[in-house]
Amino acid sequence: MGLCLIGGLPYHLIVLAMAMIGYYEFVRMTKVSPFGGTAWLGYLGVLLFVFPWKPLGIDFPLSWDHFIWLLLFLFMLVTVITKNKIAIQQAAMLFLGAVYIGVGFSYIAGSRGAPDGHGLFWTFLLLVSIWASDAGAYFVGKWIGKNKLWPAISPNKTIEGALGGVVISMIAAAAFSLFSGGILTFGRAVAIGLACAVTGQLGDLIQSAYKRVYGIKDSGTLLPGHGGILDRCDSWIIVFPFVHIVMLMPY
Repeated sequence: MGLCLIGGLPYHLIVLAMAMIGYYEFVRMTKVSPFGGTAWLGYLGVLLFVFPWKPLGIDFPLSWDHFIWLLLFLFMLVTVITKNKIAIQQAAMLFLGAVYIGVGFSYIAGSRGAPDGHGLFWTFLLLVSIWASDAGAYFVGKWIGKNKLWPAISPNKTIEGALGGVVISMIAAAAFSLFSGGILTFGRAVAIGLACAVTGQLGDLIQSAYKRVYGIKDSGTLLPGHGGILDRCDSWIIVFPFVHIVMLMPY
């Protein structure tokens, strides 16, 4: 949190470190050696996605769509070079993880350096909306939750809790508009709160579904009692890209 207040290169570097740890957790969950040759290609992809190009004043030499295609090509090429010792399914999962984690954390880092100069405000808006959704879903679910949301994937989540999280997130985001100095309208704030709650909860379900396939409870043990980086940031790496891609952020 302190580095988020500071911003700039220090913040970007801590986000990069989180992304690299997150990819390590992803590789381990897929039952692949986290330091195998194919995994290193994924680490390189994540590094290039989240690298502090802008803070260092460097232009990335490729367009992002070209980079994603090139990364895909290299992963597929590995299956040919190894004569299918590394199967296409394994290469596909590692590629998926590199894009999923790399793009997600790149937007987390980039939001702090928003071109309108209000990156700290926008970053806290999204984080608080996500946290409000999580807290609302938990407490409302505990209070009146009766109908399971998706028991096959996350047996403790309820429909009432999910709806409570949406409402609390919208209220939290709307509160930001009151102290925004005019840069965030009430209507846009409510829309951002709604998007953060819905996509954040979906991000959590995505991670839960993935862990259930591989029969694990947590993605890692970096944060005692809280799991790994992906357990803590599963909502973030979906919310931050989504609100930018659908142009909810007013910059």
